Amino acid sequence: MRYAIIDLGTNTFNLLIVEGVSPDKYNIIFNDKLPVKLGLGGINNRLLTPEAVNRGVGAMVSHKEKILEHKAGQVFAFATSAIRDASNGGEFKKKVWQETGIDIRIISGDKEAQYIYQGVKKAFPFTDQVSLILDIGGGSNEFIFANENGPLWARSYDVGIARLLDKFVPSEPITPKQLAQVNAFLNQELNTFLEVIPKYGATSLVGASGTFDTFRSMMLLDQKSSVDIINPTCVRLEKEAFENLTQKLTASTTEERKMMPGMEPMRIEMIVLASIFVTFTLEKTGIQNLYQTDYSLKEGVLSSIFENK
Repeated sequence: MRYAIIDLGTNTFNLLIVEGVSPDKYNIIFNDKLPVKLGLGGINNRLLTPEAVNRGVGAMVSHKEKILEHKAGQVFAFATSAIRDASNGGEFKKKVWQETGIDIRIISGDKEAQYIYQGVKKAFPFTDQVSLILDIGGGSNEFIFANENGPLWARSYDVGIARLLDKFVPSEPITPKQLAQVNAFLNQELNTFLEVIPKYGATSLVGASGTFDTFRSMMLLDQKSSVDIINPTCVRLEKEAFENLTQKLTASTTEERKMMPGMEPMRIEMIVLASIFVTFTLEKTGIQNLYQTDYSLKEGVLSSIFENK
């Protein structure tokens, strides 16, 4: 049986098609992502603009063509922050159904965090020590304290990078004053996360796919010694090299970022604020070990599908 999983994120719609019989026995048939920028122009007003709706529906039509081409028998589509928070999210879901026949399931932030953990544990070697998973999205960011026994605490916050970009509209490059404003805002919005940090004492930060994939690619090309391969789907990123990359990004303009080796085009606008967010998290937790995994929500959904068959 072939399964298609679509992660309808705020910035990208990700498609994964696999063939298999269990969470540990499957082959990846097709994997693709399309930029949609659902949050552009309306995310902090909880609205999908007509242009964003058209981009999103167009991406779903393209994904449906690939699903038919690769003969996937079952399709599972999951929408997250931008769609679940939008006043017209239900209308978007209806339009996708009319155009593609794909029924979108709009999931809560808590459910999103649960799927993220299930995906990450397939890539990251958890132990009895606590690690902090961070999934950076356009609409929301998820924090999950976890170890080999499972999640210990999880929370989804509506401080995704598209929301920060819309709220602060940083200069080129971002100014020290704007940087201070972003950090002050995060201090305020993430207060419940900051309060539980001492309780769990995480020793590692695990970046779940997405933006962290771009960090890895840039660090591989910029400093050959900054990445250690743990397994085919997980690497350790040298913290000092990440700090150097953050300094480079925060001092850059859009045009300069376009020329940076390893930069993914769809990340150019948001990667500065994403790097600031990760730096904020590292500073507040005191974590010294930084990892990146290829797996996140899609792979968590896949595990859930097989386990519930």
